[in-house]
Amino acid sequence: MGRSDTRGHGPVRYGPPLPDDGLPVLPELCAVLAAAAGRGGAEPVGGGPVLLEAACGYWERRGLPTAPEHAAAGPGAPSLLLALTAALGGDVLVPRPCAAWWAPYARLLGRPVFHVPTPAECGGVPDPYALLETVRRVREEGGDPRLLVLSVADDPTGTVAPPEVLHETVEAAAGEGLHLVSDETWRDTLYAPPDTVLLSPAEMLPDRVTVVSDLAGAPLPAAWPAAVARFPRGEAGAALHARVLDVLTALGARVAGPVAAAAAYTLAEPEPVTARVTAAVRLHARVAAALHGVVVGAGALARPPQAGRHLYADLGPLREALSARGVGDAQELEDFLAARLGMPAPGGQRFGDDLGALRVRLATGPLLGGTDEERAACLDAPDPLELPHVHRALTTVQTVFADLRDDAQRWEPLR
Repeated sequence: MGRSDTRGHGPVRYGPPLPDDGLPVLPELCAVLAAAAGRGGAEPVGGGPVLLEAACGYWERRGLPTAPEHAAAGPGAPSLLLALTAALGGDVLVPRPCAAWWAPYARLLGRPVFHVPTPAECGGVPDPYALLETVRRVREEGGDPRLLVLSVADDPTGTVAPPEVLHETVEAAAGEGLHLVSDETWRDTLYAPPDTVLLSPAEMLPDRVTVVSDLAGAPLPAAWPAAVARFPRGEAGAALHARVLDVLTALGARVAGPVAAAAAYTLAEPEPVTARVTAAVRLHARVAAALHGVVVGAGALARPPQAGRHLYADLGPLREALSARGVGDAQELEDFLAARLGMPAPGGQRFGDDLGALRVRLATGPLLGGTDEERAACLDAPDPLELPHVHRALTTVQTVFADLRDDAQRWEPLR
């Protein structure tokens, strides 16, 4: 591992925009946005009092007491992460794989990004021993690691880190003096809360963790960018908060007034919002389980998804069948599957994974239909898999993967 870890560095093919969950916007949310549409003034940098109070209430209900002076809002999590990276300085550590948007903002600032191996069962949280080894090697080579970005409910893998692994990683990071940014965008999308324990690193290391939650694409529509950040208490947290506000000011990164109103409404969690979140989680869990069954049934490897709207699959066991079709790396796998599935299938290289590994992220949203009517029907159906349009979409996926499985079985006697 060299000082200039440039994997994924430009030019980067970002491909087509990835869809959100595709579900119709809540009527109550539309009404809030419409009522605030006449706002002509800009929200203050870092968010106005109504939005910040709502964010504090949201965290309070999750065991993270927060005062408004320890919170900030921005037009999407990328702007907040960019500001945090600029404010903290130093080199950046991220899991492998990790959310596709984490590394580009550090590289935009000229900061080296180092990927740390992550166990398959806890995507988003690096292996603690690999983290210590990475920090040691970076420092030996003249680097200055200061920031670790992680997530406990992970995109792209859809897994949730066990508390014991998270504890070990947080302790390792604290021992090395790292500041942690915990991306908790997907924390409210757990498929089976009684069976899955989710902890925030901010509960374990309150003085060195900043929590970031992107609202757009989960409770809010993807086209309404808004995100909130929770800073540590104490002088260090206050200083970091002030530096982040300086960066947001320089960027002109303010939440639009009508979107801020919608975000505050969402964070207050009135009954229409909580009912929608519950229904959406149930829907995506059902479709993700079916998608997982198809992928694993074809001989690929994938952890059962526990949260979010994605499945991360390793098609390494099908390498020979894919090679016969001209697929030798993750980019070629992305192109191959996207053309045959009719939906985006970003390869693992977009998430910091090795280009040579045949890994891909599949999303549940595109399987829910192409119209608002079809997607709304998914929310109301006792079993969305029985809806004709969902059944057709899953059948397409099953056909593509079954063909690969059959090809792999034909290759087996030749080995």
